[in-house]
Amino acid sequence: MPSHLYADRSAQPPEPGSVDALISQTRRLRGEVDAVRRDTVVDDDDAQGRWQRALCDLAVHHLDDLGQHLGQLKEGLPPTPEDTGLPAVPPEAAPEDRQTRVGSAEWNLLTDEVTWSDELFQIFGRSPEAGALPLDELGSTLFSEDQPLLTAMVTDCLVDGKPIDGEFRIVRTDGRVRTLHMRGEPVLDADGCTASMWALLRDVSELRRSQRAERESRDSLLRQREIAQTEHRLAVELQEAVLPPWRGSLRFPHDNAGAMDVAAHYLPSATSTLIGGDWYDALELGDGRSLLTVGDLTGHGVSATSGMAMLLGALRGMAMAGIEPGPLMGWLNQLLETSAQPALGSAVCCRYDPDRRLLSWAQAGHPAPLLFRRGQGRALQPPEGVLLGATSGAVYGQAEELLEPGDVLVLHTDGLTPRGVGFSRADGTERLLALAPRFSAARSARDCVRLVTQEFGEGRREDDACVLVARIGG
Repeated sequence: MPSHLYADRSAQPPEPGSVDALISQTRRLRGEVDAVRRDTVVDDDDAQGRWQRALCDLAVHHLDDLGQHLGQLKEGLPPTPEDTGLPAVPPEAAPEDRQTRVGSAEWNLLTDEVTWSDELFQIFGRSPEAGALPLDELGSTLFSEDQPLLTAMVTDCLVDGKPIDGEFRIVRTDGRVRTLHMRGEPVLDADGCTASMWALLRDVSELRRSQRAERESRDSLLRQREIAQTEHRLAVELQEAVLPPWRGSLRFPHDNAGAMDVAAHYLPSATSTLIGGDWYDALELGDGRSLLTVGDLTGHGVSATSGMAMLLGALRGMAMAGIEPGPLMGWLNQLLETSAQPALGSAVCCRYDPDRRLLSWAQAGHPAPLLFRRGQGRALQPPEGVLLGATSGAVYGQAEELLEPGDVLVLHTDGLTPRGVGFSRADGTERLLALAPRFSAARSARDCVRLVTQEFGEGRREDDACVLVARIGG
């Protein structure tokens, strides 16, 4: 029923062709949105996907409502005969459009006559034989907490001539709860007195349900983002607290001709959001020897950095206690195996004796150190060693290598070199070995680190990485 202020005012009907065009556009747009909704893959842990799906559902409900409104508008138009003289046959409504969402009503205050549309009877789940509800009985179908709202709206409309615009919940005769949006106005007689009240009642239950789903999924997405940002900040702070505080380069032992010049660098992933369990460390031990290590723990975030902190702390303590690299790896494997957060890790641990220029080292499923000497480079032959946490009671071998003045030793984690289709660990190793002539010309370990970072580019990796370079003095 069209909105009106006076009983004798009529509305001008729209052109039939324009309504048909709008119906076609709405159906086409509805189909396109529905296609996007079907293509939206939602996982249980994908908060953003659930939010996008909820938005699509909400858009579909709005378009369904629009299509039904236009259909009702068209039904009220006079039929347009075809050139053949046959009456036009309206297209069959889509299944979604068959659900009744809008009904109309009019309450005559002079005759107490109540007129409901067929759609309104369906919305209330009430048979036409039972008759339409007068205004003073309409509130009996509402939730008790919503009844004062309806009373206030009707009173304002009949007494003060204010339009009705509000929502309330009803309990249908079959016990189902529906949410209705009511809009109406008073109808004035020739003397300006209220003669009747008309209203349109729209079932917005599915719309409100979709809106709640969209709101809840959006809130869930925002909470997940806040949690991710907090975890990222904690992971960065923990990583910065655990990794060596020194920047630039170190030299130790200070009073030995075979001292090492050491430099290292942490390279974040391309997105800078994946904080992993990569570590590096260089430490002068109490007996005059030195510790060099790099490693990587699986996973990202706080769990990975906290596990890395545990392993690196244990490694430092055992190295200071004089435990050799091979047995040390065995203890790390046992520690990781019994930790509360099971994970896998790879590592290389080197102990350097400056008096003999002897490097003793062990590895656990990790790329071997690269040795550069007089413009040539090679990977050291790795001793036996499986990933940390992979096998209970694993035994780790230990190898030795005599170093010479001017040698450059490079330790790195897997994330330094690109991996994936067309790339392998061997390809990354070959690229590193190709830097041998430039390492020979470098004046310090820090220059060598700079060459590595320039070669592999900090913005082209999917994972974070560490590189440590030691240059043997003479």
